[in-house]
Amino acid sequence: MRFDILTLFPEIFSGFLSESLLKQAQDNQQLEVHLHNFRNWTHDRHNTVDDRPFGGGPGMVIMPGPLIDCVEEVQTLTEPPAHILLTSPQGKPLKQIDIERFAQLPRIMIICGRYEGFDERISQILQPEEVSLGDFVLNGGEVAAMAIIEAVFRLLPGALGDQLSAVTDSFSFGDRLLEGPQYTRPREYRGLTVPEILLNGNHQAIDKWRLDEGLKRTIERRPDLITEEIQRKIDEANKPKRKRKARPKTDPDANA
Repeated sequence: MRFDILTLFPEIFSGFLSESLLKQAQDNQQLEVHLHNFRNWTHDRHNTVDDRPFGGGPGMVIMPGPLIDCVEEVQTLTEPPAHILLTSPQGKPLKQIDIERFAQLPRIMIICGRYEGFDERISQILQPEEVSLGDFVLNGGEVAAMAIIEAVFRLLPGALGDQLSAVTDSFSFGDRLLEGPQYTRPREYRGLTVPEILLNGNHQAIDKWRLDEGLKRTIERRPDLITEEIQRKIDEANKPKRKRKARPKTDPDANA
C-alpha cells in the first residue's frame, strides 16, 4: 500500500511515521508513505501557493497551478495512478466502510487543505473524493491525513499482531455496532468488579454477552447506526422460539 501526501507542512508527519507499528510496516515494506510539499511546484521567486479570494472575503485560497502540477507529476512516479482524496470540511464524513474500501486500493494520494480552502477549479480538474473527519474545522488536513493512514493501515493483512482486533473494533465489518465494554486485570478495582460471565470460560456465552453489550451501547450512544437490516436481525433474535411438540411415545410391542 502506497500513500502520497501532498502538504505544505511535511515535517508534521515525522513523529507520526517514525514510531510504533507504522514504522515497522514501513521498514518491512508493507507500507509506503511519500511526502510532497507542493510549494516546490511554484514558479515565482516567493514560492506562492495561495492568494486572496476573488470577490473579497477573509483569508487566503490555495491556487490551482502549483497543486495541480504537483498532483500530475506525482501520479507519474509509479503505477497505478493513485486514488485522490482531498481533505475538506465540505467533504463527506468518513465511515469505516470507506476505510475498508480504501484498504483494497494499491495507492492513495491525500491532498491536505490549508487556509480558507481550495480554488474550485482544483476539484473540477482533479475530480478528487472530498472527505472530512466530521463536522468541525481543523487548521489543516494533515491530522485528517494521519487519521486516514492509520485507519487504513490497521486493515492491511498482518499489520496488527492480532488481526482479529481490526475485525472486532467498533464500526468494523459485520453489523457495524459500537464495541462493548472491555476489562483487564485486576478483577476488582475500587469496588468495581469484572462481570462474572467473562471469567467462566464459556466462549459462546461471552460472545453473546459482548454482542448484547455492543448493541446496548450503540442504542444508547449512536442510535443512528441502527439500520433497518440491523433492526431486523435484532427483532429476529428477540423472537420467542417455538417449542417443538414432543412426539408421542410408541410401544415397540404394539405392532408385534
